[in-house]
Amino acid sequence: MAELCRTDSTLTSLDEEMLWEMLESHRYRIVRSICPSRLTPYLRQAKVLGQLDEEEVLHSPRFTNTAMRAGHLLDLLRTRGKNGALAFLESLKFHNPDIYTKVTGLQPNVDFSGFSGLMETSKLTECLAGAISSLQEELSQEKGQKEALLQQCRRLQECLGQAEARAESLRQLEADHGRMQREVSAHFHEVLKLKDEMLNLSLHYSNALQEKELATTRCRSLQEELYLMKQELQREKVASSCERDFRERSLQMASVLEPGDEELNRLKEENEKLRSLTFSLAEKDILEQNLDEALESKQELVDRIHSLRERAAAAERQRKQAYSARDGAQMEISQNLTEKDALRRKVFELTDQVCELRQELRQQQAEALPGPKQEAGAREPCPRGKQRLVRMFAICPPDNGDCSCLSSAESQLWSDLSATSSRELVDSFRSSSPLPPSQQSLYKRAADNFREDPWSCSDFRETLEEDQGSRLGAKTGDTDLDYEIVDRADLPESESSLQPFSGGLYVSASNVPVRRRPARKILSQVTVLAFQGDTLLEQISIIGGNFTGIFIHGVTPGSAADEMALRPGTQIVMVDYEATEPSFKAVLEGTTLEQAVGLLRRVNGFCCLSVKVNTEGYKKLVQDLEAKVATSGDSFYIRVNLAMEGRAEGELQVRCNDILHVTDTWFQGRSCWHAHRVGPYSTQGTEHGTIPNYSRAQQLLIALLQDMAQQSTVPRKPSSGGPQKLVRIVSVDRTKASPLCSSFDWAQPDPSRAEDPSSVRFWAESCFTLVPYSLVHPHRPGRPRPVLFVPRVVGRILSEKLCLLQGFRKCLAEYLSQEEYDASSQRGDIIQEKEASGGRCWVTRRVVESLMEKDTHALLDVRLDSVHALHRMDIFPIILHVSVNEKVAKKLKKALQRLGTSEEQLLEAGRQEEGELDKVPCLYSSLVPDGWSDLDALLGCVRLAIADEQKKVVWTEQNPH
Repeated sequence: MAELCRTDSTLTSLDEEMLWEMLESHRYRIVRSICPSRLTPYLRQAKVLGQLDEEEVLHSPRFTNTAMRAGHLLDLLRTRGKNGALAFLESLKFHNPDIYTKVTGLQPNVDFSGFSGLMETSKLTECLAGAISSLQEELSQEKGQKEALLQQCRRLQECLGQAEARAESLRQLEADHGRMQREVSAHFHEVLKLKDEMLNLSLHYSNALQEKELATTRCRSLQEELYLMKQELQREKVASSCERDFRERSLQMASVLEPGDEELNRLKEENEKLRSLTFSLAEKDILEQNLDEALESKQELVDRIHSLRERAAAAERQRKQAYSARDGAQMEISQNLTEKDALRRKVFELTDQVCELRQELRQQQAEALPGPKQEAGAREPCPRGKQRLVRMFAICPPDNGDCSCLSSAESQLWSDLSATSSRELVDSFRSSSPLPPSQQSLYKRAADNFREDPWSCSDFRETLEEDQGSRLGAKTGDTDLDYEIVDRADLPESESSLQPFSGGLYVSASNVPVRRRPARKILSQVTVLAFQGDTLLEQISIIGGNFTGIFIHGVTPGSAADEMALRPGTQIVMVDYEATEPSFKAVLEGTTLEQAVGLLRRVNGFCCLSVKVNTEGYKKLVQDLEAKVATSGDSFYIRVNLAMEGRAEGELQVRCNDILHVTDTWFQGRSCWHAHRVGPYSTQGTEHGTIPNYSRAQQLLIALLQDMAQQSTVPRKPSSGGPQKLVRIVSVDRTKASPLCSSFDWAQPDPSRAEDPSSVRFWAESCFTLVPYSLVHPHRPGRPRPVLFVPRVVGRILSEKLCLLQGFRKCLAEYLSQEEYDASSQRGDIIQEKEASGGRCWVTRRVVESLMEKDTHALLDVRLDSVHALHRMDIFPIILHVSVNEKVAKKLKKALQRLGTSEEQLLEAGRQEEGELDKVPCLYSSLVPDGWSDLDALLGCVRLAIADEQKKVVWTEQNPH
């Protein structure tokens, strides 16, 4: 005990500088560990801290965290000298003994005799009892908060378990989807095998028919031979009967007279002739055997034909079953995609519910805080994490005063000081008194400022930039923006009804003239206006679009937008709505009218609008609207990826791959677009009407795919002679900034934020989605465009013929050294790599442009995926698709033999490359098989198609990757 007293007396004996040097050396650890609200009661009892000092430390808006409050507490105690240091160290004994030990190197011992004597023992006991009671209250409150948090945590864990179960089901659905895709692929390969088998069977059948014809011919010849043999046999019988009669007559005549020699010789010669005309018995047997064999082979061929027909019928049945199975799989896949979208919407709804529960938890925590903290929170209506707003002008308090924030002692002090210094306040409105200025002082200040410069706002501007410049600059990062912030929530109720006064002054209900600062209108700068934008679209009306910009067209009188001096003709550049976390921010430059309406409709609370004055653009837009030259400020071109029938009146009937010019995305306030069909040779519109907007068109596309999957009984036809194309399947990933996502999405908020189900279509970004409309841009090449044939096998045949004509030359690949290849690759001049006998070679930009400069069409032999590289080089090739089928393969049989390619390879290449045409980012021309009969006719059709395509406008899409 003696040693402790000695060490405490050692601290007491230290001078002021050594004590504060000891504290300053541990300042960082002290401000990070102590809680000022626990130390201030003891310091007030020790009379080193006043009530105003305590209020400033605990409730000043300048200090946003505990470390800043603790640092300010140390600065105040340092002004109290040695007593402040000793009282602070003694307070550390009670509340932070570990910090006391680290600072002084002594063990804390709560002994009344060891204190410095700055306060009496009874007051010290009272202070300790108060501190213990406050700690117990805080402990009970923390226990209650802990229970509430535990309950909330259990609820969130249950929600998380449900979400994980749904995620597991989604993963199962994805696995089933992958399995179905594999099954579909396997069925597709089986169908291909069946097609190959059927082709082989048809070949065998044709061979059998030829053999049948040969057998029939042989049988006919054998029958003719048999008929001849029967005739010869009949003649032989007649001859033998004649010979027998002749012998009888000769014997009879021999008995009468001797025959002459001449007659005898004649008869012998006739006998020899008859013998030469007859067949032997062996030859007859051979002919009969051949006839029997021919009849047997004929019967075998007939039986074989019947078996082949049965196998062909079975193969056809299996083919129909495979088609039906594939259609069923496609329908299941579409249903799974629909269910997946529904589950994703449910996940978004659950996430929204979790956010609402968290907000309720924060409200409950705010309600559970002590009284002073509630009052401080009531004076801060801004969201958490946002800077405190600065008033644009000072308003004196009401006559009755605002005593809700003052204690009884402060109210008494206010009345005493007001009674003693009222004369001083009236005489000098520039008083340095800590009390708020009086009504007369405010009146004099406003009148004096108005007389000096009625339109000057520079003084307050400089003060605002000095106070809040660092925080505003850190938040926005844009030095060109001119900020004007008004906190209407902090104003008294009497200020909400300001009456106009001369010279830009406004008179409040208390008859105090107050000057309202209008928004600064600087044409070269962007002004940011912060105000309470409750139901913003009810305060303002907008016009414009992606081509002209979004303009304010009307302002509701008396609204918050009207008080911020927003007027028609003001262009909205950006909207920042921070009522929820994370902040919702979107740029309106380049957005369509439909997107702007959807964005501003979501604003319902405190917001920041970045605006600028664009009077000329607004006047021109209004003139066009009044003259009915345009219906909005939208203007862009799209490529339609599905066929739509205009059933209702005024709707435009469109085909797949049509080019439309959209001129209004909010036509007559409905969810439809107004568009013009664009001709192939110009960008001017011809027919016009309404089309579904992006979301409705996406739904129609999904429904059309489902209908096509269900029509399993429709016979499959080749693409060349089949019906018109109904769908072009294009899918993009939202996370890769596709052209449609970057052009038509309303904004780019944080992906983790949950949205309403009605707007899920614009905010779901981590999934693949079908694209009904593709954004396109027009080009008019002045030089001859290169030509690319599909399939490439047909292109090689046509290139050999076209090279003989004027105006066409092959684009040959060139060999490059490693340095040349690196330089060309760095510039992006490599189109495609090709394999050659001497090694690798490349098709480069230099070769293609050299041929184009010679007024020659370059004949390219590259893949379809090289079109993207050509478009990046501003080279727009002509793509000619020659539809192939079995008839075409037979027509090109000789040319294919010269290339060493079979008909089956041509058909397979045609199927593969035809499926890749949907991925090409431009339009293409097709030649049907019925339009030409031989290779020369095809060559003429190709030349006419190239000449026609050269005259057309080239429409290109942006690459989604």
